[in-house]
Amino acid sequence: MVEKNTKSAGRKWLKLSLQTPTRLVESVSDMLGVLSGSGVEISPETESGSLISGFFPVENGADETEILGSVRQVLGELFQLYAEPIPEMRTEIIDDQDWATSWKRFFTPVEIVPGLIIKPSWEEYQAAGNEKIIEMDPGQAFGTGQHESTRMALSLLTTCLAVQPVERVLDVGTGTGILAMAAALFGVDSVVAIDNDPEAVRVAGENVAANGLADKVSISGTALADIQGPFSCILANIVYDVLVEMAPQLKALLSPGGRVILAGILSGEQEENIIQMYAKLGLQLQASEHDGEWAALLLEMN
Repeated sequence: MVEKNTKSAGRKWLKLSLQTPTRLVESVSDMLGVLSGSGVEISPETESGSLISGFFPVENGADETEILGSVRQVLGELFQLYAEPIPEMRTEIIDDQDWATSWKRFFTPVEIVPGLIIKPSWEEYQAAGNEKIIEMDPGQAFGTGQHESTRMALSLLTTCLAVQPVERVLDVGTGTGILAMAAALFGVDSVVAIDNDPEAVRVAGENVAANGLADKVSISGTALADIQGPFSCILANIVYDVLVEMAPQLKALLSPGGRVILAGILSGEQEENIIQMYAKLGLQLQASEHDGEWAALLLEMN
């Protein structure tokens, strides 16, 4: 009888890749991360979008066709919501060693906004002048700050902090914790970051600890309704429907003259609706940024 040494043989993975339009990059990467339960590879964005790859473990004779069919069905529904045809999916089988290193070539130190560098743990980077550095490795189904909404939220945050000091910040839907960590690095002493996804809470907590910011940033799954204010600034990079729903709660948590930064909004109708709705609550538009089809807003309480 011959016994296979499965440990030395190594695990096999089905790498499934598709070219994704820019406006769907975040949604598709999130979906592939959830479906695969493992890492997601995202190439740098171009005019046509990004190449996104998900990695699915192939064990015990798992049917590659079955995996592809399941992914195609879920992503097909997502693309249909945006009236986009689902792109062709390319597949290949790779082993553990190839998967563990192949995607690293896409992730190098990058200046997300002036003065803020995002770098992976395996890259060396020496800060120049007053540059701040956040060390962050790609995590399951979470981005690393390169999506337009995150970049614009970071830009408005730096603008906000440059105008006047902020004592206490709330980051709603923190994800990887990038906005919360940036606030701390740019001078905020107390940052409360929350997310209703346990995996986001775990990833953000690890990122905060790795960057030595646990004394300034608290990460938890506390519900927004249970958060105690007031806050000088509130960050919310989520989606339009949620921003509409939570508007009264955000206002109630603001200190007098407090500011709110909203992102994850589509330019045009969504943007105008948000501006009008928050204005009725006493929050007036102070600044906005646009990138492609996305918008981010800085509002201030009267």
